[in-house]
Amino acid sequence: MSTEQHKIGVAVVGTGFGQAIHIPGFQHHPRTEVVAVYNRDLGKAKAIADSHNIPYAYNQLEKILALPEVEAVSISTPPFLHYEMGKMALEAGKHLLLEKPMNMSAQETKELYHLAAKKGLVATADFEFRFVPGWQLLAEYLQQGYVGQTRLIKIDWLVASRANPERPWNWYSRKDMGGGALGAIGSHAFDYINWLFGSVQRLCANLTCAIKERPDPNAGGELKPVDADDTCLIILELADGTPCQLSISSVTYQGRGHWVEVYGDRATLVLGSDNLKDYIHGFRLMAAPAGKSLAEVEIPKRLAFPQVFTDGRLAPFIRVVDRWVESIDAGESLVPSLREGVYSQLLMDLTHQSNEHRCWVDVPDLDTFLSLAETQRRRED
Repeated sequence: MSTEQHKIGVAVVGTGFGQAIHIPGFQHHPRTEVVAVYNRDLGKAKAIADSHNIPYAYNQLEKILALPEVEAVSISTPPFLHYEMGKMALEAGKHLLLEKPMNMSAQETKELYHLAAKKGLVATADFEFRFVPGWQLLAEYLQQGYVGQTRLIKIDWLVASRANPERPWNWYSRKDMGGGALGAIGSHAFDYINWLFGSVQRLCANLTCAIKERPDPNAGGELKPVDADDTCLIILELADGTPCQLSISSVTYQGRGHWVEVYGDRATLVLGSDNLKDYIHGFRLMAAPAGKSLAEVEIPKRLAFPQVFTDGRLAPFIRVVDRWVESIDAGESLVPSLREGVYSQLLMDLTHQSNEHRCWVDVPDLDTFLSLAETQRRRED
């Protein structure tokens, strides 16, 4: 069978974001076929499988991984489950697509990175912003040196998704389960900072929680404590010395949305969206040479999505699937891989460390960090 005709059998593990985006994304893609679905509740798993015409449904991951039809696995469960599930999938010889935040620590993520390499398997991270047209155009402008010497990078990601204190308590409310705004959206920001502007040499952070309890619908509405961050203020110093200010909050009524401002000695670039309901739709790129007014830049058709959907997240996810399939065909993990996932997770770990100790922390070189991990792994083996 030719590569063009070969369909990759995918198991979708996790059915929140998995049902909303992963299943329709894989079913839309010409090279992937959803053959199994996992939910810890077998009844829910079967209901989801029936509604999407998926052959297999289980509440035991071992049974899914034993299916010969399953060649690859996507995992979109809560972060505290990612490491064990990802490890099981790789040990079973399945290619991996992992949602962000990758894991509970960079140590876990780099272990999966090395395991995938050892097994000769593809492991891709779902960093969707790399595949959004407006962001790709911003990357091109930066690569062309449009702004000249960068003087300041300012990022605001201010939304109201969790501003209502009546929003129910769940795992997202718990730091020890990977909840919080830093993991949910800061993981994306750390990846695109590295992609667009390069590595970070040090950072300083302040994390806070404004809504300290939420009602638990499974306990009759009883208020339960929240210890996961909902606002993050982070200052980063890039490897080239450029200062970067990152402000994230999920509890800002009428927040300005998501904006990246790049100020240089020759020009300014501003990419942003004030759409608070969809974190992909609505991005516009504006540019201005020094001393001139900002003007919107038209996004060229070559970067545009071939098809858009009501839910803006679907189109870039399908492009992530494109890269996953391309990686599987090539036999190597193309960007964004778990290498990029390790770096995002490392910056999150160091953000927590900075917040806890109220100090600046240095960021190690990624290659050094990964090679040290490999040395440790060999010793343990």
